[in-house]
Amino acid sequence: AVVSTQSTGEDDPIIDVGQNAKPLRLAMNTNQYGRTFQDRTHMFVVLPRTDGMAGKKIHNLNVRGKRGNIVQTFPAVEYDFVPNKLTIPESDLLHIQWTGSNTHNNGNPGGDGQTGDAGEGTGGTDRNNFLQMLRSDLNYPAPFEKSEFWEGVKSVNYPQATGLDLAIGFATSGYYCGYESFGQCAAGNHVSDTNKAEFQNQLNNAPASYFGHVLRFTKPGTMVYLCTRNNNFTNRSQKGVLWVKPQ
Repeated sequence: AVVSTQSTGEDDPIIDVGQNAKPLRLAMNTNQYGRTFQDRTHMFVVLPRTDGMAGKKIHNLNVRGKRGNIVQTFPAVEYDFVPNKLTIPESDLLHIQWTGSNTHNNGNPGGDGQTGDAGEGTGGTDRNNFLQMLRSDLNYPAPFEKSEFWEGVKSVNYPQATGLDLAIGFATSGYYCGYESFGQCAAGNHVSDTNKAEFQNQLNNAPASYFGHVLRFTKPGTMVYLCTRNNNFTNRSQKGVLWVKPQ
């Protein structure tokens, strides 16, 4: 057999690891090199910074995982915020956003995991939202009027949005862009518009993906948060904590 120190493109090559050690054989089948077992390609767009973002460090707070319990999602994971613990200085920016799908198909055969899509709301769909909790040992959100976090942030990409507008947008995954119409929140997309269809309380008619906001901070503080749809026994915890430290 040929002893090689680098890839030879052969099946089950025997390799020399050096230092007078005995050669070792790799379990390698070159027939598999060109095959795609699981297509996990994605496309994303990198947008240019606005003037308000110039020279600032931007942290990304996103969501990972897919619909289902721990067995059904394998080899992926259940829903979780990522990072679910984040400490940033007051001078940095934070982009909270997420992506989802309306077309999960976890029927027979189940692939790597088992069949089924355990979860809340319409089957085969992802939904997320972002609401403050008063304490980390709770499992329900604080009322908007007690959500102090939104008093200490401003939107860089939607500068006319109030704290209440931001809270509503994140709570509804963008189904509403705010409480009332403002510059970037057109008529027909806010809570006060009576012509808009009623919001479904499990986010079924909310967007699967949400661009969110790039936030700047006006004061330090702590934000403990959760997703109301996915934070349950079946799909484990979807909660997180954000610490904004003073300059």
